[in-house]
Order: sequence, then structure tokens, then C-alpha cells
Amino acid sequence: MRKMSGAEAILECLKLEGVEVIFGLPGGVLLPLYDALYDSDIRHILVRHEQAAAHAADGYARATGRVGVCLATSGPGATNLVTGIATAYMDSVPLVAMTGQVPTNLIGKDAFQEADITGITIPITKHSYLVKDAKDLPRVFREAFHIARTGRPGPVLIDLPRDVTVGELDFSYPDLDLPGYNPTIGVHKLQIKKAAQVLMEAKRPVIYAGGGVRYASASKELLGLAEKVKAPVTTTLMGVGCFPEDNPLSLGMLGMHGTKYANYAIQESDLIVAVGARFDDRVTGKIAGFAPSATIVHIDVDPAEIGKNVKVDVPIVGDAKSALEELTEAVEPKPWSAWNDKVSAWKKDHPLSYEKSEDVIKPQMVMETIYELCPEAIIVTEVGQNQMWAAQFFTHKDPHRFISSGGLGTMGYGFPAAIGAQMARPDSTVFDIAGDGSFQMNIQELATAVLNDIPVKVAVMNNGVLGMVRQWQTLFYEKRYSGTTLGNIPDFVKVAEAYGALGLRATRPSEVEPVLKKAIDSDRPTVIDFVIPTDEMVLPMVPAGASLSETLELEG
Repeated sequence: MRKMSGAEAILECLKLEGVEVIFGLPGGVLLPLYDALYDSDIRHILVRHEQAAAHAADGYARATGRVGVCLATSGPGATNLVTGIATAYMDSVPLVAMTGQVPTNLIGKDAFQEADITGITIPITKHSYLVKDAKDLPRVFREAFHIARTGRPGPVLIDLPRDVTVGELDFSYPDLDLPGYNPTIGVHKLQIKKAAQVLMEAKRPVIYAGGGVRYASASKELLGLAEKVKAPVTTTLMGVGCFPEDNPLSLGMLGMHGTKYANYAIQESDLIVAVGARFDDRVTGKIAGFAPSATIVHIDVDPAEIGKNVKVDVPIVGDAKSALEELTEAVEPKPWSAWNDKVSAWKKDHPLSYEKSEDVIKPQMVMETIYELCPEAIIVTEVGQNQMWAAQFFTHKDPHRFISSGGLGTMGYGFPAAIGAQMARPDSTVFDIAGDGSFQMNIQELATAVLNDIPVKVAVMNNGVLGMVRQWQTLFYEKRYSGTTLGNIPDFVKVAEAYGALGLRATRPSEVEPVLKKAIDSDRPTVIDFVIPTDEMVLPMVPAGASLSETLELEG
């Protein structure tokens, strides 16, 4: 045992958990911790807004599979983390968020910058801790990291009163003792046998893969099962990249903005094997019309997800990697079938497409060009049309190279998350695919990127409007554009240069490849302003509340 302060103990816990970087912003109650951090080997990235700290930690976690860590002061610092914590919770991202708190003797007395952050975050964390004694710190941190990374991953919050960080303790890192926390990992053999039986009997199977495949590192096992039984594979937005999209069995993404052939296949299937997906409304459309003839096998580590949205015939609770391994062993190889031929015909007849132009820059063409120039890039997105174009028109093959806010749909997520991903994967080229509206929500983090030499690339799809909401107004609200015209768009090139980043612009299709090459070759944070048509839409599209069979038939 060693005697040390609470602040020193926190940093020792982080080192023992393998933490190399923290994203944060200091405040008064955190001064003891920041003073200890001054001499630490752990790198601290000073953000310009606490929301960016949470998103950066989230991007770091998604790019590596490790636990991301963020830090904010009490009161408004802590509440500014809430959106980032909720984003991580909805997408099952392992995160530990540390917040400063007023001294324990002032809690509940409306002290300066006091907020009940543990109470506020109860619905959006796996667990929240309010530490009241320095001697509890090693146990709390040991538990927090274990809870964040195991079972269905997610965020854990640790609230740290100032007197706890200055208190003394005899430090030792304890063994884990959480008798009430037992996530299911192993899978039930009988359920695997049932799943294998219905899969062998199926004539029109589809595998539907979600973000759980990513977090279980089960992409290899997913590929093995699909190729053994020749089942087409479609993914959710969170599952993009879990199955290589250049594989003949790939259907790409399904749902509201999924491929027509993925939605057709789901609707005509007689068996769906869902792996690490939660049948959310953006995927299913109208539940009553979803896959009307399909038997459903649902594999998920979280038992609460099974049966929550759709009736499941064969539930399998457990780790996706283990379940896919055992299911693959339990089935016999199946040949290429008439079903495969039918799906292939749909892919040929209904490809993702858009109306090309020699006069204006089409955002779909930007995505395709990024892929041609840098197919191994990590693609991070904001939320809106830019997000969907990035999912549709970049050929994704690696789940840790597509990072996007799915469940919460958080505008402002992409740029700080890209900073986190670039920190995690310094040898990779990282692109934030942004909208002009979403990018401005955390544009101040250009200072963070420049100061820390983080060479992330931002490709802004600049159409002067909040594009996805405006698209809905065009289609469903008689073009009554209420609140979606941004108006005073800044000169993104000048803004980038003012922060010390590289600013580039393209206004014609012939300029797209040259500016992308310049950005990729740059070792500086770079912003590219792509001026695109205001009325360009994300297609195909299934209207909200419609079934997957009701894809809007509009020209791109």
C-alpha cells in the first residue's frame, strides 16, 4: 500500500486501466486533480466545450474498442457532458465520464456550480457513482471500467467532490467484487440448436447485423456464417462495416435510407437472423408491416432488447462472437440458391444511384472520390444528410472505420468524435463528413485540433440549410421551409485559417479530387468547403410510419 491523495489515486487507477488520454476542461473543484495531472504520463486534451470532451472520448472508444475517458467540472461543466453521455448510451459505447462536484458538506445546499449530475444521468448511464470518501476511489474506478466495457457496453459516471480529491488514502487496487452484476456471455446450446435448425430449413434467409457485432469484435464470425450458408447480410447504421460491402452477399444498410434491395430482401425473407441489433423504428418502419413472413432469431447480449420491439421466435442471449461461432459450427454448408439469384437481381436493378452533374458538386460523388483516393480512411459523420450519404456511397469494410451517432442522432457529434478517433489511430486518415449546420455546433474544436497537431479532415457539405429537416419539409410540408434556412453561413476557409488550420474550397466537380488530394496529403487539420446544391436529397427514403415496402419513388 502507498499513501496518496485522492487525486493521485484517481490517476493511478486510470493508469492501471490502461488509459492513455483524457479529454477534458478544468474548473475550480477539479484543481486538485488537474494539479496531479500536471505531472502525469496520461495525456490531457483540452477541449473548448465539455460536450466535445464526451464526443471525443466516444470517438476514441469506437475507433479502438477501448474505454474512452472524459472529464468536466461541476455544475454546467457536468451538464454539458449530458448530450455526449446520452449519445454513448444509445449506441452502447464504453465510456467513463468523471465530473467534479462541490465538497460533500455542501452537497444539497445549492452551492456555487452544484448540480445533481448522478441524478441527472441515471437514465443515460449503466451506472453512476457519487464518491464520498477517498478510500472508495480504487474500488469505484475498478468497478466503473469493468461495467463500462463488459456485457452491453455503455457509459459510467463518477462524480468527484473536491474534498474527496484532496483526502488521503492507503492505495491498493482491489479485486473485482460485483456479485449483482453478471452479464450473460455464454449462449444456451439448445437455443443455438433451434437457430441452426430454422436456418437450415429457411429458403429465404437474411442476416441483419447491428452495432453489437462491432463491440463483440465478431465481424470475422459474421462473415464465416454468411458465407457458409450463403445468406445475404444487411446492417444497421451502427453495424455499417461489420460485413464487407464489396462482398457479393452484402446488401448494405437497411431501413429508412437503406438500399431498396436490402429492404426488399427483409420484406420477402422467411427467416431473419438478427445479431446485436435492436429493431429500432428507423430500421423496421411500421412494425405491423415488417417482414411479415419471417421467423426471427435474435442474438443479443442484452436480454432487455429481445422481444422489446418485435416478436422473436428463437431468442439467444449472449455474446455475439460466441453465438456466431457456435451457430456456424452447428449448420451445414448451403449452396448458392434461387434466393441468392433473386437478391442479386434486385441489386442489379435497384442500385444506389444519383443524378451525376458536370456543373455542380454532388455530395454522393464526394463520398465516392474519398473512397477512391483513401479507401482505408476512418469515416466519422455528423448527423443529417451528410451522415446518410457517407453511409451509402463510401464502401465500408471495417466496423471501427465508420463512426456515427445513431440512436440519439446528435448534431455536432462528428468533429470532436473525429478528433478522438484520430488520437486513437494516429496513423490513419480521419474524415469528418459534416453538414454546414452540424459542423458549426462544435466548430470551436478547430482550436483543439490545431493546438494538439491532430490532422483530422473535415469535409463540409455546404448547402446553406439544415438539409435533412428541409428534405422532410419538401416532401411532407408543401415546401414550407420554417427554420431550416441557415442564412449567414461563415466563410469556412477563413474560419479554418483563423484557427491555424488549412482551409480549402471546391465549387465545381473538377475541383473535388484536387482539394481532396491536398487535404489527404496535409499533416494539418483541414477544412474543405464543398458547395453543393440546396435541394439535393438523400434517397431512397421510406417515410416515417410506413413499411419498408413503401419506398418513395423519386429521382435523385
